[in-house]
Amino acid sequence: MTHTARGLTIGQAAAFAGVTVKTVRHYHRHGLLDEPGRDASGYRRYGSDDLLRLVQVRTLATAGVPLAEIAPMLDADPERFAAALEDVEQRLSEKIDDLVARRDNLHRLADDRALLPDRACAVLDRLPGLGFGPEYVAGQREALVLTSALIPEGLEGFLTQLELRLDDARFVELTRRSMEAETWAPDDPRIEELAAAMADHFLTHPALLGDPGSKPMQAWSRASARYQVINNHRENQAPIAARLTALTEARLRAAGVPVPSG
Repeated sequence: MTHTARGLTIGQAAAFAGVTVKTVRHYHRHGLLDEPGRDASGYRRYGSDDLLRLVQVRTLATAGVPLAEIAPMLDADPERFAAALEDVEQRLSEKIDDLVARRDNLHRLADDRALLPDRACAVLDRLPGLGFGPEYVAGQREALVLTSALIPEGLEGFLTQLELRLDDARFVELTRRSMEAETWAPDDPRIEELAAAMADHFLTHPALLGDPGSKPMQAWSRASARYQVINNHRENQAPIAARLTALTEARLRAAGVPVPSG
């Protein structure tokens, strides 16, 4: 007559509990699950109590309960166990709220809402309708983000300038032409002519440059090094536009306009 060994092998117990043998041994090492005795063949055999404990440990671990807290919970009386579960639930809820907030921030990053105020986003929203392409919009977005980070006290003044400039048809025309200039040769005489036209337009309409005495504009003047970081952003991607800006600013300084310099 053949005698069947009673109980489950570690592999069978792991399979029934939905974990791996490695996980069962991990639970043993952490004192979460007692190692059962060996049978006559030298194999450990897991009984129903062992399997129940294994399922309980696995359930709590997969629910996010730290392993160090599982044994005290399972060994506690029903009232303390319920209190411990409530504490774990609260921590999991807080973690969920944090993850949801992070996900929402990622979504907002796609349309700048996490990095820029609504007023700045409204300015960016106007650009495509005025004929500006994605590259220009991206450059303006990045300039606004840099301004917000480096010269936050100057952001409102910068936005006021942008709003005024976008309401000015001639400025919009000149700016679109500066984007077209990226296809010109570096020594094209039209670059100097365009810079002169832009400087003349600013001098004719000084409101587009902002009030030098205002707090936002003074903030830009005090932070000339940071201004240059913002102003020279994307210089490698748009070298002609960067040269146009430099030539225009040089003409404005020559005319006495206090444009910040590095």
